[in-house]
Amino acid sequence: MFGRDPWGGPLEINAADSATDDDRSRNLQEYDRAALSSRQLDETQQSWLLGPAEQKKKKKYVDLGCIVVSRKIFVWTVGTVVAAALLVGLIILIVKTVPRHHHPPPPPDDYTLALHKALMFFNAQRSGKLPKHNNVSWRGDSCLNDGKSDSSTIFKDLKGGYYDAGDAIKFHFPASFVITMLSWSVIEYSAKYDAAGELNHAKDIIKWGTDYFLKTFNSSADSIDRVVAQVGIGDTSGGSTTPNDHYCWMRPEDIDYPRPVTECHDCSDLAGEMAAALASASIVFKDNKAYSQKLVHGAKTLFKFARENRGRYSGGGTDASHFYNSTMYWDEFIWGAAWLYYATGNSSYLQLATTSGLAKHAGAFWTSPDYGVLSWDNKLTGAQVLLSRLRLFLSPGYPYEEILSTFHNQTGIIMCSYLPVFTSFNRTKGGLIQLNHGRPQPLQYVVNAAFLAALYSDYLDAADTPGWYCGPNFYSTDVLRDFAKTQINYILGKNPQKMSYVVGFGDHYPRHVHHRGASIPKNKIKYSCTGGWKWRDSKQQNPNTIVGAMVAGPDMHDGFHDVRTNYNYTEPTIAGNAGLVAALVALSNGKTLGIDKNTIFSAVPPMFPSTPPPPAPWKP
Repeated sequence: MFGRDPWGGPLEINAADSATDDDRSRNLQEYDRAALSSRQLDETQQSWLLGPAEQKKKKKYVDLGCIVVSRKIFVWTVGTVVAAALLVGLIILIVKTVPRHHHPPPPPDDYTLALHKALMFFNAQRSGKLPKHNNVSWRGDSCLNDGKSDSSTIFKDLKGGYYDAGDAIKFHFPASFVITMLSWSVIEYSAKYDAAGELNHAKDIIKWGTDYFLKTFNSSADSIDRVVAQVGIGDTSGGSTTPNDHYCWMRPEDIDYPRPVTECHDCSDLAGEMAAALASASIVFKDNKAYSQKLVHGAKTLFKFARENRGRYSGGGTDASHFYNSTMYWDEFIWGAAWLYYATGNSSYLQLATTSGLAKHAGAFWTSPDYGVLSWDNKLTGAQVLLSRLRLFLSPGYPYEEILSTFHNQTGIIMCSYLPVFTSFNRTKGGLIQLNHGRPQPLQYVVNAAFLAALYSDYLDAADTPGWYCGPNFYSTDVLRDFAKTQINYILGKNPQKMSYVVGFGDHYPRHVHHRGASIPKNKIKYSCTGGWKWRDSKQQNPNTIVGAMVAGPDMHDGFHDVRTNYNYTEPTIAGNAGLVAALVALSNGKTLGIDKNTIFSAVPPMFPSTPPPPAPWKP
């Protein structure tokens, strides 16, 4: 059998062939190889054999303007970005929709709450044309003619300042102490004032005082020969019926009687304290360079006057001697010199403050019943604590070390005397320390001691000193803070009377405060000098609440009589409230915010102690 060979050659198939299928397959393969090798295939034949040719796919691109990228890469990139955006959006949606539990800030402690109120007392005591933000509704402008109405004085603009207590007299000696204490507390605890939202308020109170003091002497001069000591008088001894600030009971806004101006020409105590006030305030306002320098210049002028014109401002039976009698001026020399050193960095002031003779005259080396009691009269204790600060943090060494170490040791002794384990001062059964030995009006001394104890505790903590020694016994700084807390807690209501002695704090506080403005209603009726007596003698509660006023306090048996006519119990003073404010801010917020170590040293140059003199030659 013959068939047609599709490749062009004959093909014979023998049906009778007995070869196996495998043999036939091998024969066919041999025929195929022979045929392929014997002739060249054309394109058609190759296409039959190989099938259709494989075509390459063209890559697609996306033109983005500045670059051309593969479409595949572009799609993947866009997809990734969109997916990431969706994921982020989903997370944000979940975070915002899931309810969150915010922990409210802890409520302010009692010391902070009382601080707000204690500062308001100074707003109620302002004299002159009041600012719009004074926030005491029953007060108004008053005594705008102070100075003008007295032809005997050269100081014609004496409006402003603060009334001393429940009357309308402006005593400049205790008022200067007030500004010094408030400035000291702001310098040390500005962060705590700021945390309480009261820093600007405290500075405003200080500036109201310093602006007024700059009017009481020739503050632009380098030398002066007089200072205003007082505006108004209050002596009613001998049965005098002449209208004055103690005989009359009138709202300050209605005063129409003469207000004499008292000048002094030899008053080292007053000028020294006023210098301390302006110098300390200059540190408070150091960011206001022009005003700070003005205060420093005034402080220098006053201190020069104090040193050159020796004498007590209350000597010779002046009106002030009946109310704020000064016992000496040596303590004001140390106190004023210390503050001027911090304000100026001038070492001559530090040399004066550390003079052993000055310390001796001030009572640093002898014990008196009032040793260790800081008050508007005695500044020695405050000066010792203030200068101990210098030794703790800067350690100036020779030639100041001898007195500084003495003051530091004496400060430790004073702190020991505050502790109940010692018997330097008695205590009432309720726990109130009797720093004035049972005499009336004790609280003004207690708050000053509480401030010094809390402050010195913070000094030691800032100096990484865990405590101090009282004889052989070591006491931690917490002991001092505990003393300060117990005394302030007593004043705020933890006492046998269960009464807060700060008006407006708590529910139970004095309602018959010895205060003219608070006891007379603001009803558009002007009560005369004696017409206001009915409000003085009334048994009704005061129509106006004098918020933040710390009254004089209980007696030595923890007794208290809420009677308006008894000023030994119910009269507040700016000197007392200044110490209260200082103690409250020191205790507020616990130890979370300490003292400002550096601000007080802003003007102090770097300390490079001088080499001590060589020892005397040896003599056999």
